[in-house]
Amino acid sequence: MTGKNEKSQHPATIAAQALGWIDEETRAISPNLQSSTTYLRDPDNQYRSGRKYARADNPAFDQPEALLAALEGGADAMLFSSGMAAATAVFLSLAPGDHVIAPKVMYWSLRNWLLGFAQNWGLAVEIVDMTDLAVLKRAMRPGKTKIVWTETPANPLWDITDLAAVAEIAHAGGAVLAVDSTTATPVLSRPIEFGADLVMHSATKYLNGHSDLIAGALVTRMEDEQWAKIKTVRAQIGGVLGSFEAWLLLRGMRTLFPRVRTAVANAQALAEHLAANPNVAQVLYPGLRDFPGHEIAARQMTGGFGAMLSIRVKGGEQAAIKTAAHVQIWKRATSLGGTESLVEHRASVEGAGSPVPADLLRLSAGIEDVNDLIADLDQALLAAM
Repeated sequence: MTGKNEKSQHPATIAAQALGWIDEETRAISPNLQSSTTYLRDPDNQYRSGRKYARADNPAFDQPEALLAALEGGADAMLFSSGMAAATAVFLSLAPGDHVIAPKVMYWSLRNWLLGFAQNWGLAVEIVDMTDLAVLKRAMRPGKTKIVWTETPANPLWDITDLAAVAEIAHAGGAVLAVDSTTATPVLSRPIEFGADLVMHSATKYLNGHSDLIAGALVTRMEDEQWAKIKTVRAQIGGVLGSFEAWLLLRGMRTLFPRVRTAVANAQALAEHLAANPNVAQVLYPGLRDFPGHEIAARQMTGGFGAMLSIRVKGGEQAAIKTAAHVQIWKRATSLGGTESLVEHRASVEGAGSPVPADLLRLSAGIEDVNDLIADLDQALLAAM
């Protein structure tokens, strides 16, 4: 594959052209689909091609991994079968007895995995308020804490982590800082620039952007021993993406910037409108000036504050559920980051122990006309009352 040096190009150009790689043999602009699971040995029994078996050496991964690493400013990237596969691979690269810290507000499935499987397996898991730096400092166990995991903006309350400050605390204690940047995307934030060592994406969401595949990804600041261990976990456990899914993901990433920019503009307009709606008790969105993490978000996010927001509905849980029942354009569904706007009563999904208020609706702004989205929520809120 060939392409121009992306260092002189804007990230939107790099994404749209997928690094500008051209197939040398066919001169194809769109990449070929590499579907083989196995590769031919040389006559002397060597693998000089560098490929042995697709679980570890799939050429279908090369271009999307290189593109994501370039967009995040990292040294390397890895694709996984899901966001959960990517996230758990980080923790599975540790040893029983190691200490890890995670935030109170985070992706619920990973939180449950940490407090269930990971603890049973032998990791010492501590959940803290990652917005309180003093609390994080007290939780650190120098030499024992191996991973500080954070998520910003954090789903679904959209807490903002001060990445530079948390990175300093983590590194002072000898830990790696890993950041779930799914909702920010490299369009809005590049955590490695603020000191992160690893960046995780549920690529199912904005990176792909079309609600038609499950995928995950990790990006590393450097190709070190920890990264090599994570690669071994992926190869041995087999949490890899299929070739067709990798091809689809690359296609999705080509439109990442215009999709995210449109969705972010819609989210900002929605947040400002809903803040004045008499049937809404509170809007949670980092783009609002009175949001607790607004100033930090403005410092480490460029081009907007994300396409996710949440509202707390006046009238409580039943009013929130009824609001979701009355939407016509918005879709009642789990997930986020697609072209279509989604609404979900999150407490129903997370169940007991969730920090999510019962009156909260999580909104994933899509790329529809924002006036249609506003009108639909207004009528649904009114109908629920």
